Amino acid sequence: MSILEAETNVITQSAPEIVTKELMLDLKNLKKVYPTPKGDYVVLEDLNLQIMKEEFVTIIGHSGCGKTTMLSMIAGLNEITGGSISVLGKPIKGPGPDRGVIFQAPSLMPWMTSLQNVLLGVNQVFPHATKKQRNDIAKYYLQKVGLEDAFYKKANELSQGMQQRVGIARAFAIKPKVLLLDEPFGMLDSLTRGELQDILIEIWNKEKITAVMITHDVDEAIFLADRVVMMTSGPKAKIGDILEIDFERPRTRKKVLEHNDYYKYRKHLIDFLEH
Repeated sequence: MSILEAETNVITQSAPEIVTKELMLDLKNLKKVYPTPKGDYVVLEDLNLQIMKEEFVTIIGHSGCGKTTMLSMIAGLNEITGGSISVLGKPIKGPGPDRGVIFQAPSLMPWMTSLQNVLLGVNQVFPHATKKQRNDIAKYYLQKVGLEDAFYKKANELSQGMQQRVGIARAFAIKPKVLLLDEPFGMLDSLTRGELQDILIEIWNKEKITAVMITHDVDEAIFLADRVVMMTSGPKAKIGDILEIDFERPRTRKKVLEHNDYYKYRKHLIDFLEH
């Protein structure tokens, strides 16, 4: 048995069918230090995490534990102090189209239409496609998030929930290998939040892109994930625990809530966060 297979077996104790899959994202001995006038502040230290191809992982932990720092380092937007991050065995060197990011605020160009905002990424990633092909890709994902009537509406005319839908469409449209989500529904009301979770998981079920999502919401973490990664409180945060979520896919909210293990999972996460 190779080292990779051994690691995979450890990672996926309750999901042996994933053993044959590739290691997509590998964080090894990751460290992040910010220099301050009072000396170095160590945000993350000795953080190790392996995420398999097509896996959906959610990450929870208290504010200030370095979740967003870790995600921005994976995105290539924040320098790595020590250790390494690789995608399919290749170390990352800054941002790249192999990693799509959905932030809490969708950061759209307010004067551009929904379609133009999605095309910004599509045009960069698919420069050799025809104009029609690029338009078709952008429109397909906007339709997927329920914005078929808003192709030509400017971003500043859209509600916050609709803007986040554009953000989701934009991230999926560039066909990334890894989708990074930084509390994408954190600023939305609970009804819109539930709708967008359903849309996200519906598109993900079809595309099966490896996804890593930060959330403060225990129920969201359980509903979306194959595994929930719990981070210790900072400074010097690392992985504290990992919970396998053994629910069948595709999932419905009703089935998840009615599952015998749901409250056991929930208690496990809350107990971790309260310690």
